[in-house]
Amino acid sequence: MIRQAAAGGVRRVTLDRPNARNALVPPALDDLADAVADAAEPVVLLRGAGSAFCAGADLDSVAGLSEPAAFARRGQRAARRIETAESVVVCGVDGPARGGGVELALACDLRVATPAASFAESGVRHGLFGAWGGTHRLPAAVGPAVARDMMLTGQTVDATAARRVGLVSRVVDDPLTVATTLADAPATTLRAVRSLLTPTDDRRRKRAERRERAAFARLHAAHVDELAAARAEHTDDAGKE
Repeated sequence: MIRQAAAGGVRRVTLDRPNARNALVPPALDDLADAVADAAEPVVLLRGAGSAFCAGADLDSVAGLSEPAAFARRGQRAARRIETAESVVVCGVDGPARGGGVELALACDLRVATPAASFAESGVRHGLFGAWGGTHRLPAAVGPAVARDMMLTGQTVDATAARRVGLVSRVVDDPLTVATTLADAPATTLRAVRSLLTPTDDRRRKRAERRERAAFARLHAAHVDELAAARAEHTDDAGKE
């Protein structure tokens, strides 16, 4: 479900499961991380196929997890590999980003949205939450107050509001234009600046991720019977945006 193409110094990595709003099954997390981390181009553009960016984790897969903490670790590892890739990673959000989709976007260097974009940490409505690093990356991006509001209420934030609170840096018609403009700069300079801007407080990050995994495992055990219904609601909610 990961499609790739390269042109003009930009590696385009596309989540390509449009019939499921690009919801991610566990192996796709590894494929996505490999595609971004192994890119030789100075810029990577991450985007979704069809009318959504990413609906987050595939809830059918989540419902069947025997080791939920290991699944959370897998998503955290994928997000960290995106965050520490040598290329500058631009996330182009066109349509809904939900749960894990928001958390993967947060791992990117730049988040740009089209007017059709929207964002929600909607897992709280179903007894879960995204456990791929969002509890420390979202407050860093938008501030503690907005992060708490998003994660505790599951509210949907449209592109204009996302720009206002700092969740995205721009609202554009085509995120590819941002990526191609970046690729015009010297690759060595892009990589040097990116490296300097990448968070290095591994101790704090690892502590936050351990807490996420433990909480996700507890909540999964408590709410596993509700996940099948949650999947249908999740898909319907994304389709209304």
